[in-house]
Amino acid sequence: MLHRFTLLPFAAFVDCLRLAADEGDRSRQLRCHWTFMTSTGEHATSSCGAAITPCVPLQDPQEFDYIVVIGGIQDEHNRVDSQALAYLRRAAAEKVSLVGVCTGVFALIQAGLMEGRRCCVSWYHHRDLTRRFPAITPVADRLFIDDGDLLTCAGGASTADLAAYLIERHMGKAWAMKSLHIMLIDEARSGSYAQPQPVVFVKVEDRLVRRAIALLEQHLGESMSVDVLSERVGTSRRHLERRFRDTLGVSPQKFSRELRLRYGLWLLHYTEKSVTEIGGRCGFADTAHFSRNFRTAFGLSPSDIRKHAGLPDSMPVDPHFLHVHDEAMR
Repeated sequence: MLHRFTLLPFAAFVDCLRLAADEGDRSRQLRCHWTFMTSTGEHATSSCGAAITPCVPLQDPQEFDYIVVIGGIQDEHNRVDSQALAYLRRAAAEKVSLVGVCTGVFALIQAGLMEGRRCCVSWYHHRDLTRRFPAITPVADRLFIDDGDLLTCAGGASTADLAAYLIERHMGKAWAMKSLHIMLIDEARSGSYAQPQPVVFVKVEDRLVRRAIALLEQHLGESMSVDVLSERVGTSRRHLERRFRDTLGVSPQKFSRELRLRYGLWLLHYTEKSVTEIGGRCGFADTAHFSRNFRTAFGLSPSDIRKHAGLPDSMPVDPHFLHVHDEAMR
């Protein structure tokens, strides 16, 4: 655990192991084992102030099948744990698999272990990572990546999915599902499962991406291909895709689809148009295509959203959705 580590990813990962390790909820380390380590061996304080103890100093990497790095707050001082980085380099040299959870991927990068490798990062930290490590290509549209001896995970609740994935690999699916069911999680999500993310979450500084977004907003009623979009903004498809991923962590196709789906969500709340009309207004080929993508994005069908619109427990939607990007477009 690194300085001011994030508690949820740590707890989700460890609890998934704990529940698979023993019968029921008895918590004995029978089928799998874990050790809490810090560079100094002192207790680890999380970003929310809760402390984990006891912890031990860094042990011989060969004692472990995996060494999991739980990242912490990325402050303005970019604090570096030199002892931890040296330990990670030693573990990699000794062929011990490493797992970077949440901002733990930053430590793997700082240790020089991610060159030429894919790394999964939360959409929330995508911009910070690309700014600090421009030579690294992060992936922000999936939950985790298994790249053999290096695994990286976006963090949050997805850490339970990664833990279940490893449990299934070594102990079998039944033990992975036992853990998830006790944690009230229906099923394990695969690494390729898309991260939930807002459409535009920061000011967009890239002028080319701003122009492309403006075009997409002006054509919400059609599914504009990336080839047409790139031609309209005067660049190649490959270049536009790279700029979108560098800026927003998603492809132009994914961004466009989510933008049109959020337009559909807005129409369901603030107009009386039928689901069929709304699907057409959002550029989907037919009602089934619209409904399928809508349910994937929001977890409910358009009809269910329409039934609950305006109720206290309904899904929040900005009534000025079509204008929320004004600041980003300047």
